Amino acid sequence: MRSTCILALLGAALVSGSTLAQESKSFPDHRVRLIVPFAAGGPTDVMARMIAEKLTGSFGKPFHVENHPGAGGNIGTGLVKQALPDGHTIWVVSSSFVVNPSLSAKTPYDVYRDFAPVTLAATTPSLLVAHPSLGVRTVEELVKYLKSHRDKGSVASPGMGTTAHLAAETFKQALDLDLVHVPFGGAAPALNATLGGHVPLAFVGLSLAAPHVTQGKLHALATTGETRSAALPDVPTMAEAGVPGDQVSDIMQGVLVRGGTPPEIVESIYRHIAKALTQPDVKQRLEALGFDIVASTPAQFDERIKKEVPKWAKVIRDAQIKTE
Repeated sequence: MRSTCILALLGAALVSGSTLAQESKSFPDHRVRLIVPFAAGGPTDVMARMIAEKLTGSFGKPFHVENHPGAGGNIGTGLVKQALPDGHTIWVVSSSFVVNPSLSAKTPYDVYRDFAPVTLAATTPSLLVAHPSLGVRTVEELVKYLKSHRDKGSVASPGMGTTAHLAAETFKQALDLDLVHVPFGGAAPALNATLGGHVPLAFVGLSLAAPHVTQGKLHALATTGETRSAALPDVPTMAEAGVPGDQVSDIMQGVLVRGGTPPEIVESIYRHIAKALTQPDVKQRLEALGFDIVASTPAQFDERIKKEVPKWAKVIRDAQIKTE
């Protein structure tokens, strides 16, 4: 059913080649920047680079990815906020942009006013992974280990307030675990810390961790997905692993532009991205990495944003997480 719905959405988004060619005459008229507010190598960066490659081909103008990590994504976000509302600066983000407003009153943007949604391109759950040296392969084994080794547990995440961090906090609270959170400046550095054995556990996007799990470099204990991932079908969900409460969350891979960008430009970018996501090579690669393709319309993405902001605000409030 889900596949049928996605195909219907993508089918509705497709336009004729002549229409796309006509749109490209007015936009873009120079190089387009895709701002990724995280370090290179993470799932958002992977998504941005695939989109940039396809848009470069379909628009006939260069689309270039720029990584601006730091401050939980706020550094890159600030660049987009300061950009002209002409579509030549595109923001490729994870769920952090709907989380950050609840983390600090100093968040330098208004999620509803400052940006125009283009599309929710895809989602992926977080994955709890352990370094093999820890000697655990299941959540049950991890809990037993942590209960008998107090003050020795630590868990890496892509950064303070990221969806992966919030997944770690809800996991920790549900099982009353003594876990120290170790934030990094992106998913790739967090994963590398666990691959190197410096931090024994990590919550990171399944799309980034899956190849290391299949190669045996990490043990996958559970995903935060509602159902198992086709990329790692043997890995249970948190619910299947016996973790109580609502542990379901996914990492959004969204595309936005500066608020005030003309609707016809927003629509053009959306249509080109939706078309790119239907291409076999893109679908195959994304699904192999653990991404579920969504390709929502701008209106649908706007609705999702309005649901996500209060949802994560409650989690942050309950966990008493704050940043300066």
